[in-house]
Amino acid sequence: MIERSYELPATADLVIVGGGIIGAATAFFASRAGLRAVVIERRPALGTLSTSAATGAFRAQFDNPDEMALVREGIAFYHRFADETDLPGYDLGLRAQGYLWCARAEATAARQREIVARQHAWGLTDVEVLSGDETRARFPYISRDVVQARWRAGDGWLDPKRLTAGYALASGARFVVETGVTGLERANGRVMGVRTTRGTIHAGAVVIAAGPFSDELARLAGVTLGISCVRRMRILLPEVPEAPSWAPMTIDEETGAHWRPWLGGAHCMWTQPHVPAGPPLDDVPCSDHFVFSVMDPRSPNSVAVLSPFWRDVWDRQSSQWTVRAGQYDYSPDHRPLIGATAVPGLLVNTGYSGHGIMCSAGGSRLLVDVLTGRTASAANAFRPDREFAHRELDVI
Repeated sequence: MIERSYELPATADLVIVGGGIIGAATAFFASRAGLRAVVIERRPALGTLSTSAATGAFRAQFDNPDEMALVREGIAFYHRFADETDLPGYDLGLRAQGYLWCARAEATAARQREIVARQHAWGLTDVEVLSGDETRARFPYISRDVVQARWRAGDGWLDPKRLTAGYALASGARFVVETGVTGLERANGRVMGVRTTRGTIHAGAVVIAAGPFSDELARLAGVTLGISCVRRMRILLPEVPEAPSWAPMTIDEETGAHWRPWLGGAHCMWTQPHVPAGPPLDDVPCSDHFVFSVMDPRSPNSVAVLSPFWRDVWDRQSSQWTVRAGQYDYSPDHRPLIGATAVPGLLVNTGYSGHGIMCSAGGSRLLVDVLTGRTASAANAFRPDREFAHRELDVI
């Protein structure tokens, strides 16, 4: 069983602040490196903030080789999860049903061909470029408007809660819940532990893995991470007989609207552009207007534009739906912040910009390698003190 506790030990090798998927993954890889880790979570249960709002998708189709390598490491790890964690038979609900990015304009199709050529050069050679007719031959639910698609069969999704619990269970770490962090213990300029609502714990190092709240916590040590918190929503429709259960993640690359099978229905999502950043929230509000933007066929961002069967779902007006909201913790260049800060003893594992599920294994392994000296900070492409280059926002 996961060692959940309301008692704070006096010491640990490593204190991890944040009990979401990144905190749990960090605890697992720290344990594998021989470190005694304690995870502090201010909510009553693990994985109940951003992790629980995630769709659980993973894809190797990235626009840069560094994040691609993190995700590919993670995908391989998830397929071997039961063996890697010594949890025989543990089921992540993993479904490798692919990612299908659809282009409806020639300019988008040209960009697709360029990125697939780069992905092939980086070693991801199983990404295919499909013509519109080839796409419809494989996926008959795709609109006649689609002129091209890029496709990788090895992408897919899993259950984020199961993954978080698996990391936690296999870590052997203590998870102290309902415990807030009030300050950082420092001596001679070095972080030496954490002050909490249940007392103080001393440790050789502290890792902040608190998603949207990471910047607030880092500022306790005078460190600014520059994280922006942006609300993202998804629609859960448990019964939609029109949605093929075998379908991949299906994405309109023009708008960012996308859907994938779930239970007897689907998740529907849309990465709204120009959403203003806000403060980190424990309770992220939802909006029915988001549903209308994604589901109403009259909307230019509707999933029906790409997959016309959604018109029938809308016209029938009988499908139950629920909206779930969370926050993406965007770093300045939309890449993770992993590694040591300018304050000795304080590290961060955060800023995944919506990619925390898929990067949790590779990113947390890297964090522990930096902590233990197996990877030099200069060789870490995600170090928090890097120069942040402008990067276009990924659609999902």
